[in-house]
Amino acid sequence: MRGRKGNLLQTFGTRYKKLLFLKKNKKNIDTDNFWQFDVVILQPETKNPHFLKLLTHKITTIMQTNNMLFIPFGETHEMASGITFNTNNSTIATQNSNTVTLARAEKTMTDKIKDQEREELHKAIWSIADDLRGSVDGWDFKQYVLGIMFYRYISENLTHYINQGEHESGNADFDYALLSDAEAELARAGLIEEKGFFILPSQLFCNVRRRAKNDENLNITLENAFRAIEQSAQGADSEGDFAGLFADVDINSPKLGATLSKRNEKLCKLLDGIGNMKLGNYQDNSIDAFGDAYEFLMTMYASGAGKSGGEFFTPQEVSDLLCRLTLVGKKQVNKVYDPACGSGSLLLKFAKILGKENVRDGFYGQEINLTTYNLCRINMFLHDIGFDKFDIQCDDTLTSPQHWDEEPFEAIVSNPPYSIKWVGDKDATLINDPRFSPAGVLAPSSKADLAFIMHSLHWLAADGTAAIVCFPGVMYRGGAEQKIRKYLIDNNYVDAIIQLPDNLFFGTSIATCIMVLKKNKKDNNVLFIDASQECEKVTNNNKLRDHHIERVMQLYTGRQEVEHAVALVSNTKIGEEQNYTLSVSTYVEKEDTTEKVDIVELNARLRMIVKKENELRAEIDEIIKEIEGLI
Repeated sequence: MRGRKGNLLQTFGTRYKKLLFLKKNKKNIDTDNFWQFDVVILQPETKNPHFLKLLTHKITTIMQTNNMLFIPFGETHEMASGITFNTNNSTIATQNSNTVTLARAEKTMTDKIKDQEREELHKAIWSIADDLRGSVDGWDFKQYVLGIMFYRYISENLTHYINQGEHESGNADFDYALLSDAEAELARAGLIEEKGFFILPSQLFCNVRRRAKNDENLNITLENAFRAIEQSAQGADSEGDFAGLFADVDINSPKLGATLSKRNEKLCKLLDGIGNMKLGNYQDNSIDAFGDAYEFLMTMYASGAGKSGGEFFTPQEVSDLLCRLTLVGKKQVNKVYDPACGSGSLLLKFAKILGKENVRDGFYGQEINLTTYNLCRINMFLHDIGFDKFDIQCDDTLTSPQHWDEEPFEAIVSNPPYSIKWVGDKDATLINDPRFSPAGVLAPSSKADLAFIMHSLHWLAADGTAAIVCFPGVMYRGGAEQKIRKYLIDNNYVDAIIQLPDNLFFGTSIATCIMVLKKNKKDNNVLFIDASQECEKVTNNNKLRDHHIERVMQLYTGRQEVEHAVALVSNTKIGEEQNYTLSVSTYVEKEDTTEKVDIVELNARLRMIVKKENELRAEIDEIIKEIEGLI
């Protein structure tokens, strides 16, 4: 027995880090902790098929509840010698007829690591929030946390870069953080050329934090450090990327405290809180820590923030889906663009999925909000995207686009603000803008959604793909929006419309959809996908899991009709029969989940009940007659 267990452990040990070996002979086996393990091996001390069937059912239920895939041990659930299981493309053969193997597929170690990292991050942010409670409100707090996080990571990024070079050249004991400022100055010009910025050793996060409690002028120290970082890029190619990056971190704000000592006390706690975040090497994290921090801070404090402007942070899972839609059949792209990039989460997700080295000419975005514009640039740096590989601009995309010299773009991903106001037909010149003029009409001034669509389409490369989150109303509203949809359909630009679940985005419960645009389609049809049920309920929100995203991608690439899920509809039918409506519900019939009633069977049961009732009445009458006869 020990030998068999050892063989099994050896078999799985190369692939799975945690393995649970159980030897039980009872129905009430404890399965509450199965989710912790990658493989569960059960060795019941019975061959009773009935017992094994019950056990299998119980375990299957538990594992499915925890998003785990159970690979059964035979159609009859009987144990037979030499049964073979296939788990994650690796064949596992059991040597003992009493051995049952259960393999974890969807809830992988990666998922656990992600959850652990998020939990650690959220705990750290909560701890900082407790320290600052009552003095700094939500949005200001967000800026302090994110600003100091950036300060920490840009310091560590530069230090790692310098140290790595020295260590590779044979200077194993070198540490830039211990170098004098005078010695470091000798390398300033070269580092600015290579990294785009420069930080003196004395101004590194770790050194400022170490001295903070004894620094009576901590506010000045930090202010000087921030200014020095921004100024180090002046006159360099990176100047535009660094200008004003710390503008939202007001070190001298009275919100931090009424007196200098109170403010410095809060700043010390901020430095310690950010410094104590156990995130390791930023690039090694399985989550987008910075983006996740932003989303979490939004969740904590911004229940009403941005809603008036239709601005909602894009969940990382939705970003994942958008990026994958644009990358079908591609291993490289020239450029990726987001016309309403916000904090840059979509661009960064694109880099993570494809690999930033496979985006040949860089990442481009435009954002109207100064705060999120700064955040986007910070986010680029934190993800080790060099200053020469991204170009983020701050201005109104619809009226003052900043990347005329860079278009077209092979990939466009975006979640533009829903139905916000724009100048529209109040500016007579816009109807002649080459982005909008082909449709012959402008998007309504009260609803800019399709203005972003037309802008993106114009800047899309001939062989490119755009995936854009849309407010549902743009798919069916009349007037100018209907005319724009007509232009899109008649010119065969709409590749797919994907209905997403409701309550995915923090701050809004609406069920959004995705419009996929192409200029070089292979057919004259639009693919409509109903993915409204592809989600998991998490607290008050729905969440896309990896298998939900995979399901949507399978439906998208398959491009075939699936009952209650996918409809492939010709442009002609959309125009002539549906008046250019693009709502998924118009073409994909919802599955009827109501209980089916068999009328014939129901009537038969009713007749039987009536018959029995009559028989019972007759028997009662007979009993009464007998009783009356006796009386």
